[in-house]
Amino acid sequence: MLIGEYTHTIDIKNRISLPSKFRKEIGKKVVITRGLDNCLAIYPIKQWSSISEKIGQLPMGQSDTRCFSRFMFSSAVETDIDSLGRILIPDFLKNFASLGSKVVFAGVHDRIEVWNEKSWNEYRTRIEKQGDALAEKLGDIGII
Repeated sequence: MLIGEYTHTIDIKNRISLPSKFRKEIGKKVVITRGLDNCLAIYPIKQWSSISEKIGQLPMGQSDTRCFSRFMFSSAVETDIDSLGRILIPDFLKNFASLGSKVVFAGVHDRIEVWNEKSWNEYRTRIEKQGDALAEKLGDIGII
């Protein structure tokens, strides 16, 4: 399971070092794509295969499922993790997520999200204020 929050720096060649705790779980190759909420999502290959299979089974006749498929697949890039634990973030993904020199990695169960540091801090602050309301909603569906 991918959990935790880590701040790292992107070098001038758009390489970023994955947190060592994540490296142990994700293998030697990952898929990077656009994530929701203007972040990037990094998936281990096995998890990406599972997700892409599910998305691929969505009905093509529905506009929203076609849009979501395009959103996820058209920006997906398979990349190797180098011997120093780094991955290359393509320019178009870096621009999508407005990544500056400092980014935040957030472990979110089956994926790693990569956030612009300022955006992450604003998002986290907003969500922390909604903790009680979120817990009630999860309680209503039997999660908590």
